[in-house]
Amino acid sequence: MKFAKFTATAMAACLAFGSAASAETLRLSHQWSNKDVRHQVAQMVADEVAAADVDLDIQIFGSKSLFKPREQYRPLSRGQLDMTVLPLSYAGGQQPAYNLTLMPGMVKNHDHAARLSASPFMAALEEKMADDDVMVLVHGYLAGGFVGKDKCITKPEDVKGLQTRAAGKAFEQMLAGAGASITGMASSEIYNAMQTGVLNAANTSSSSFVSYRIYEQVSCYTPAGDVALWFMYQPLLMNKSRFDGLTPEQQKALMDASAKAQAFYLEEAKKQDAASEQVFRDAGVEIAQMSAEDFEAWRALAQETSYASFVEEVEGGQELLDMALAVD
Repeated sequence: MKFAKFTATAMAACLAFGSAASAETLRLSHQWSNKDVRHQVAQMVADEVAAADVDLDIQIFGSKSLFKPREQYRPLSRGQLDMTVLPLSYAGGQQPAYNLTLMPGMVKNHDHAARLSASPFMAALEEKMADDDVMVLVHGYLAGGFVGKDKCITKPEDVKGLQTRAAGKAFEQMLAGAGASITGMASSEIYNAMQTGVLNAANTSSSSFVSYRIYEQVSCYTPAGDVALWFMYQPLLMNKSRFDGLTPEQQKALMDASAKAQAFYLEEAKKQDAASEQVFRDAGVEIAQMSAEDFEAWRALAQETSYASFVEEVEGGQELLDMALAVD
């Protein structure tokens, strides 16, 4: 009798151990702190999947602890990494078409970004990702604006003669076309460059403007509002073969979690812009707004500079560009 009881207990323990041992663990890498919205998106997916109880765990490696920021796409495509949140333009060296996801004037506002994410343009990019064994789980864009050391920047003529930092090659080409002198640097270096007079103006994301306290060094801020020039696509990606190898229940849990996280991402992105404006306003910085006419003037300049360069350099670039611009 005692032996039978022991055997039943042992079998139950073995079954429990076997279930735990069979649970899948996915490794997710990103470059940001746990306070950043992109980490929050990743954490939401991990938490929702855990709550679904489908023997699937997501282990998050943030703050560049697993891979360097610009070195995540290649290991993802090779199956050495399961998931990542990153600006897709970081992989523009592998797939030049991805540079369209950081192109001035391509996106007007966050709602337009959401429509672009659901458009044939994005489907075409996802086909290129599939060629690299990569798929999108969560679409998301973050916006940015301009700061001026001594003046407001809303239209192309405002940057003429200024020493300017831009976020990305396409923005550098456009700003140079407007008569600005370009100084390349990381966003973390903007503060000191402003302080020492190396820069008169800069362009980066709303969150970077706040986290690096740029409001202490400028007189005017042009935030992302009804229209914004700077939008950067920063999705949550997954290795496609890894996803295909999951059970149907695990796949469903992951997709359901991703849908919830995508809705959160959109709303939080909008909040970040408004929050950054308030931070600058509270610091006594003048707030300027870009008008629809200003936006169109920048886009016309981009067509002559950044867009023309993209079409010349990228095979099939004109078709992709037309698809993106067709999204209203």
